[in-house]
Amino acid sequence: MSYSDPSLYIKNLYVEKQCRDLPYTREIIQRSGLSVVEIEDNTVPLIEGVYPHNLTRGKRHLLLCRNKGKFFKPCPGTREYQCCDYHVLNIGMNCPMDCVYCILQAYLNNPWLSFFVNIDEMFVELDNELQNHPDKLYRIGTGEFTDSLALDRLTGLSRHLVDYFKNKKNAVLELKTKSVEIDNLMDIEHGGRTIIAWSLNSTKIMKEEEIRTASLDQRLASAKRCAEKGYRLAFHFDPIIYHDGWQEGYRATIKKLFKVVPAEQIVWISLGALRFIPQLKTIASGRFSGSRFFYQEFIEGLDGKSRYFLDQRVEMYKFLVGELHKYASQRTCIYFCMESDLIWQEVFGYRPEEKGGVAAMLDHAACFNG
Repeated sequence: MSYSDPSLYIKNLYVEKQCRDLPYTREIIQRSGLSVVEIEDNTVPLIEGVYPHNLTRGKRHLLLCRNKGKFFKPCPGTREYQCCDYHVLNIGMNCPMDCVYCILQAYLNNPWLSFFVNIDEMFVELDNELQNHPDKLYRIGTGEFTDSLALDRLTGLSRHLVDYFKNKKNAVLELKTKSVEIDNLMDIEHGGRTIIAWSLNSTKIMKEEEIRTASLDQRLASAKRCAEKGYRLAFHFDPIIYHDGWQEGYRATIKKLFKVVPAEQIVWISLGALRFIPQLKTIASGRFSGSRFFYQEFIEGLDGKSRYFLDQRVEMYKFLVGELHKYASQRTCIYFCMESDLIWQEVFGYRPEEKGGVAAMLDHAACFNG
């Protein structure tokens, strides 16, 4: 089943007492139409069962709370593989969608969804960082610990973020999603500083392993709408999963992508083969017994994650890159997420440092006509 708006899966709304009277909190409560349970600060919703077995049930519960830590951090990459110097804006934790391969199942230890409502503090933190480093270009995303737009019908956060970034000369915002909840983006000025991004995959993987997500046709139709409003776009083929018919599956997705979406408005496209920490296999296999891809052959990478063997990754990457190059604009940066120099050399014929590094490549793409 496809969910164009995965927030409809949420049936229970909680709010920390300290946040109840914030104007932003009241907006969300009113938009939700849900009854609200107020809980004491630093307490949690009571979800029947034990994690991770109660994760499916927990995704129906949303907690509006205060972020007590930092909102803005560098992406937690690893030094063993090429990192792109991305920055993460943490707007909440967990997601109403339920992808079999989602790493959050192993990173988090609670089943409910959290959304941070003290956004005034978030913008102060952003101001301090951007103003103190005016010569640095920040590429910032909100999709590290949650989906950027899955809750946007309730939160309306995208409007606040796009308005904030529209005049920032040293930052671009990327909103990455598997939903099609873009209505809040359609009638606001964005100044070319917000990039709307979708995760894509083979249609078989999207249908069978990405639960409560929008279909390929829905995602591409929404991308086209965003392009018509002048937004620049990005797409992420991550994780690329080996499966029966994988070549035809990815070929069909790429062909349809460029049939629907104007190539010249795509800023970057990332590629990343399936990789996971050992705990994820245990958790996901227990929750999704019908999924079989965790039982393929893997090798332990330099970062301790299970990865496909190098020759297999090269084969898959070469195929996807070849298909993308049939249609992509020369302005579009096609790059690997967390891969070694050896893979870059084998597939692209160069190493990132020859072009100034992955970060410089993406900065150039972000600034082009930005």
